Amino acid sequence: MQPLKGLKVVDLTTFLATPTTGRVLGEMGAEVIKVEAAKGDPTRVNQAPVYGMPMADDENLAFDMANMHKRCISLNLKSETGLEAFNKLLADADIFITNNRTKSLRKMGLDWESLHAKYPRLIMGHGLGYGKVGAEKDAAGFDVTCYMGRGGVFGTTVDKDSFPMIPTNGYGDFQASMFLAAGILAAVIGRETTGEGDYVTCALQHAGIYALSTGMVSAQYGNPYPKSRLEVNNPLNNVFRSGDGKWVVLCLPEYNRDWPRVLKLIHREDLLEDTDMADIFTVNGKGLAPQVVRILDEGFAQFTRDELLKMFKENDMPCEPAQTPTDIYEDQNAIENEYIKQVPYPKGGRWCPTIPVQFEINDMAPFEPTGKLGEDTEAVMKELGYTDEQIAAALADGSIKGATSLDELI
Repeated sequence: MQPLKGLKVVDLTTFLATPTTGRVLGEMGAEVIKVEAAKGDPTRVNQAPVYGMPMADDENLAFDMANMHKRCISLNLKSETGLEAFNKLLADADIFITNNRTKSLRKMGLDWESLHAKYPRLIMGHGLGYGKVGAEKDAAGFDVTCYMGRGGVFGTTVDKDSFPMIPTNGYGDFQASMFLAAGILAAVIGRETTGEGDYVTCALQHAGIYALSTGMVSAQYGNPYPKSRLEVNNPLNNVFRSGDGKWVVLCLPEYNRDWPRVLKLIHREDLLEDTDMADIFTVNGKGLAPQVVRILDEGFAQFTRDELLKMFKENDMPCEPAQTPTDIYEDQNAIENEYIKQVPYPKGGRWCPTIPVQFEINDMAPFEPTGKLGEDTEAVMKELGYTDEQIAAALADGSIKGATSLDELI
């Protein structure tokens, strides 16, 4: 049994953050119907080259990673029949998710106020860029601008003497997708008490600010970011380069306890009597962090990455490689715990992360490639009560669209 079996979701989304919320709900068992315009979600054709990936009708992981577990239909919401069919979907739905701008939704009568009046039990999940109020509420919002830029991530997660990080595409989108899903499911529980649906929003800027919580709260106490790795408050929580030029990540939050242990591992017992370096308050008070980090750099450089990982692990001190995606394809812990699984494409499986929530009793939906644009249009229209003749007429006048190859969308 999948935990969200029985919930029905109508998905009017594009690009990454909010579409992935639909995937999350679908992976947990909800029935998700994705509604696209005649040109389709731009991610079908625009994102594969951005991500450095191929795309074809039978393998389009750039689209699938945000849209698996959905039935795909195409409606022209500017037509009477298309909008009528969309409202029939909403009338029987539990959840409506969208990242369309509010002013666009209002023109179609699909804004929260209009929908709540017609469908009081419907929960609306809205992915936003900057928020639902203020001068920028209808501004275009993307992960890299709203989350990474205005959310503070670029300015904070950077070595002070270098450039901002180069994140993978959608770094903030995928986090925001889980935040919105959590809020929607809280609203589902709330509806059991009130009988009413709620309007749940998650703004990318808000998600970025929240992800930086420690930096956000500590900066007001004189702990500003960005930092140099030579100036961190705890030199034992840092990254170090091994003798074979690879990076490892060390996390030893109890500095005073672990400093002498690390000195012994890197053969610097000569510093054991240095009381200033042995106390984290003195290290910070006297500005000794750069000196401590340089000592550690020299010590770590004596060993290969494998040697460092082995000796820290044997001493129960958390130290891990700074892995890349190709490393994770071979990470047995990630594979055994199904943090990544393969999508079964005709030419062979391709790795894709699973959603970062697991259940003991319930199951998740298996990975399957997403269908073509409009692949389920006719079937869903029949389920809504339209006759074959009505469906044929709607196809002819452009109110709906059937299965469409990528070649027709490019």
